[in-house]
Amino acid sequence: MFSKGSLSFRKIAWGTSLLSMATVLLLSGCSGGKQQAEPTPAPVVEAPVEQPVEVPEEETSSPYKAPLTGLPLEASLTQRPLAVMINNAPAARPQSGLGQADMVYEVLAEGGITRLIGIFQSQSDIEKIGPIRSIRPYLINLGESYGGVLVHAGGSPEAYSIIQKQGKQDMDEIGNAGAYFWRAKDRKAPHNLYSSDEKLREGAAELNYGNDVKVPEYTFYPEAIAASGDGEEGTEPVEVVSGEAAEKVEIKFLLDSYVVDYQYDGSSNTYKRSINGSPHVDLNDNVQLEAANVIVLGADHKVLDDVGRLAVNVEAGGEAMLFQRGEVIKGQWVRAAGDAIRFVKDGKEVPLVPGTTYFNIVPNTPSFESHVTISNP
Repeated sequence: MFSKGSLSFRKIAWGTSLLSMATVLLLSGCSGGKQQAEPTPAPVVEAPVEQPVEVPEEETSSPYKAPLTGLPLEASLTQRPLAVMINNAPAARPQSGLGQADMVYEVLAEGGITRLIGIFQSQSDIEKIGPIRSIRPYLINLGESYGGVLVHAGGSPEAYSIIQKQGKQDMDEIGNAGAYFWRAKDRKAPHNLYSSDEKLREGAAELNYGNDVKVPEYTFYPEAIAASGDGEEGTEPVEVVSGEAAEKVEIKFLLDSYVVDYQYDGSSNTYKRSINGSPHVDLNDNVQLEAANVIVLGADHKVLDDVGRLAVNVEAGGEAMLFQRGEVIKGQWVRAAGDAIRFVKDGKEVPLVPGTTYFNIVPNTPSFESHVTISNP
């Protein structure tokens, strides 16, 4: 294409050329046939070709967000969470699938060992989840607070009584859903039981477990604020709750062999998780587990029997610490009826940084603070 100005210029050049030719012919006729030097033709000027201008597409944020991570989604999320009981004995590590969980709880089981609950909702194609282990009453309570289908292999007598009498929607490998689990050959039982999100959702559908459940939604910072701690022009005003510097937190549940630490990584704005000084990785991809938010909360624990089974109060609320953006905020955890655990400070819920959140439940004895060590290496 040519511009309007370019076309006018070419017309002028062409008209000038014709006028020059007419003048030469006229002079030739008047000179009685004498040869005249041919005039130098007028230069032909090529009009510049206009290059198309690329207009960058407007960046638009997704209108859909995962309720448990605050991360953007391509479509509205309707599938029900899976609450999977995951073995954390040394022989069960490294586990598979935790890197794709929306939220993870760690809490004591009997004998001083801890158990993990992976809450899976927003991600799919998780090829391997486990090793899967047994369930306890307070694990039922936590899993159901997210509307989750309870996934386990066996359970304590009290847990089984609750599941049967109250008609809980569960998938038990040694009960109603054995076909949707498998045993790996590279590990010894009971540390080798696995499933996948596809198999578990297939099994839940066969058991007629619907998706019409209440899934709690958390408050999240906008991503720009979460990364920098400051609002950018054009973002909604959000009060950023600040704390004290906390590059590393070490958590001791009970035994020396169950010491977890989270080291802040400023490049990813996450805390990298380790167990007993070694990186805790996901066996599916060998990537170290990380959390955008780490919540440590104190709860009352009571030993129930000679086996060491526990009652853990996951409803009463109490002291808590929230680690995010390299800082620690000291506050409380609360839980309203029919809701999940939330972190508050001065009576207000503190927004989470978009991403995975790890909840670490420690005993209130001898004191809540005795289980937590904060450092800034």
